[in-house]
Amino acid sequence: MNKQINLNDYLGVFKTKAGACFPGDRAIFRGKELHKDFYHADWMELFVFGITQKRLSARQVKILHALWVYTSYPDARLWNNRVAALAGTARSSGALGISAAIAVSEATIYGWQAAYEAADFLERAKALQDKGKLLADVIKEELAVRPRIRGWGRPVGALQEDERIPVMLKRMEEEGEPQGEYLRLAFAIEKELSAMSSRPLLTTFATVFMAVSLDVGMSAREAYLFLLPCFLAGMPPCYQEACEKPEGATFVLPCSQLKYSGPARRNWSG
Repeated sequence: MNKQINLNDYLGVFKTKAGACFPGDRAIFRGKELHKDFYHADWMELFVFGITQKRLSARQVKILHALWVYTSYPDARLWNNRVAALAGTARSSGALGISAAIAVSEATIYGWQAAYEAADFLERAKALQDKGKLLADVIKEELAVRPRIRGWGRPVGALQEDERIPVMLKRMEEEGEPQGEYLRLAFAIEKELSAMSSRPLLTTFATVFMAVSLDVGMSAREAYLFLLPCFLAGMPPCYQEACEKPEGATFVLPCSQLKYSGPARRNWSG
């Protein structure tokens, strides 16, 4: 039974381990002095430290940067970038448009929810393997309780390897970063799932993204938080281009192009 929470226990002085700002003096970030301990830090290093409270090596910072770079597509047809573009064509503010685009990136089929589910399964599968269970049995038991395992089988271009994966693997090799346990496990799951299916179920880049994050010591929840801004770099170009065109000129859709088969037009005047 959960312990009942008494909000009176939280009255008074605000207690936090996240950090605090002391104007004119200093800023504390997770117990560290921001302007001293992170004087030479890369922003990515600070971002990950805020999530995990762990400092990364320079090589790990480069690898995590690459994950973000290789998933930055300035294509306004993509579901989240489309929101940024529509905000621009409607002359909404950049903050509203891009924050909304980030919010809708949390798609269940091909967005962050699918990525989180993939990371969660990787963690559970590895734990069961460490106890001696065969990977094929782990997968079969998972499929017995759910219709699919998200993270394998790309919704678009499903029969082709995700174009970002070989680039990422090449970059890791160049940086001297070996494939970790979770990344190797992701590709092993791909082989097992493909053998069980009528078509290849290839590893998605979202799964590679999460596996690499797990391999540097993040949990599934931490990897999910790290993932959140990964599409950001592709969004401002879509917003800007829509703003440069006439208002309403991006993704024009006249009513004449809509095929409607519902109730006929009704007269509301009477």
